[in-house]
Amino acid sequence: MATAAKEEENAIGLEEIHEERKEPPKGQKTFTVEEAVETIGFGRFHIMLFLIMGSTGVAEAMEIMLIAVVSPLIRCEWQLQDWQVALVTTMVFFGYMVFSIVLGLLADRYGRWKILLLSFLWAAYFSLLTSFAPSYIWFVFLRAMVGGGVSGHAQGLIIKTEFLPTKYRGYMLPLSQVFWLLGSLLIIGLASVVNPTIGWRWLIRIASIPGILLILVFKFIPESARYNVSTGNTGAALATLQRIARMNRAAMPEGQLREPAKVSPGCPAHPSQAGLLASGLQGGAGLLGIAFAYYGVILASAELLERDLVCGSAAPPLQDSSDDSEENHSPCHCHLFGPAAYQTMIISTVGEIALNPVNILSINLLGRRLSLCITMGCTALFFLLLNICTSSAGMVGFLFMLRALVSANFNTIYIYTAEVYPTTMRALGMGTSGSLCRVGAMVAPFISQVLMSASFVGALCLFSSVCIICAISAVTLPIETKGRALQQVK
Repeated sequence: MATAAKEEENAIGLEEIHEERKEPPKGQKTFTVEEAVETIGFGRFHIMLFLIMGSTGVAEAMEIMLIAVVSPLIRCEWQLQDWQVALVTTMVFFGYMVFSIVLGLLADRYGRWKILLLSFLWAAYFSLLTSFAPSYIWFVFLRAMVGGGVSGHAQGLIIKTEFLPTKYRGYMLPLSQVFWLLGSLLIIGLASVVNPTIGWRWLIRIASIPGILLILVFKFIPESARYNVSTGNTGAALATLQRIARMNRAAMPEGQLREPAKVSPGCPAHPSQAGLLASGLQGGAGLLGIAFAYYGVILASAELLERDLVCGSAAPPLQDSSDDSEENHSPCHCHLFGPAAYQTMIISTVGEIALNPVNILSINLLGRRLSLCITMGCTALFFLLLNICTSSAGMVGFLFMLRALVSANFNTIYIYTAEVYPTTMRALGMGTSGSLCRVGAMVAPFISQVLMSASFVGALCLFSSVCIICAISAVTLPIETKGRALQQVK
């Protein structure tokens, strides 16, 4: 009797499993999310997706670039030394590094959309608290918390990547750099007006507004259909795809939505685990070097303008001559930015899209690996050229080209990282790579704001050497993702 009951229980269990993983009848047409995305094509939904998810770059740029424009003021207010100013930026990226892996794990388990919303709420809350920081210690702690929230903004890039057809990824993802540029220009423009009038605390409050507004429009973007299929929620994935098809006025593929068939590792359609691991590690190491160079350029630009380190400080400082207060002659280098300094920062920032058309063509024609190798090599060269004793216009030109090159590096490596991982571990993979990226960003302030004051040539040579190593690493990446469909499962 007991045996019969057990057999009946097993039969019921097997039946439930069969129903749960029910295969479509033979002869019935089926399609995957990848096939649906390619069939529906590019349309109005993707334009909305590009504008909303791209705008996350505005909020992220404002929060990250904020430190560059408030550093001179907090240095004056709290009489900070070089290492204390550098520590602020380092702690922002420490928070980013720690939370990046955690939020990546959560996004792969609970969804990209939920973690994106949570990260924006977190960043906005702690950013507003920062504006009330009573001391340097509180300021550092709260900005580290902001960095943790900003790390979740990468989910916006993942959502864009998972909804875009293959042939459009190489064009639309680099164009997202325009939003980062807008955020950078907006914070510099606001700083030039707000800092001298109502102070840096109000600048932080105003910088929080774009992130808060974005939270209100996230409801128009659905959860990733690829994520829903990877968790077995094919009903939600199908509803999302049907909604996209209606918006784009396109037809859905015929048949029933199914999970993609698992492909044996090592087949041409599926890279080996070793190849994926090597690509992930090399890509993460590349991000570390690229972030080191990128934030090194940004902070070095601010440092050059604040203290005029070029040519042994032979040129007159770029600040208002009328600002001859006692704090400007303090031992803590209390030199505030003047209009000329903000103008130079704006010009060099615009350089971030100067090579964008060339970068888009390069990654689509030459591939991700070779494009990254070329731009990293050019970045190394321009770091060395910055050591040439030149006029202010020459320095601005070199900074302009450096910003263009480091921006192109970031474009290429972020696209590569988003494409190389399968859906089931894409958020975790990007989160881990993002953590390595922030290690480079954490080190950069001590080179740009501490070592550069002691040895200008030594700092530039270090930046250049790291770029050369990254160029070699890029060309040896084992997987090329140009024209490759996104992998769904491990």
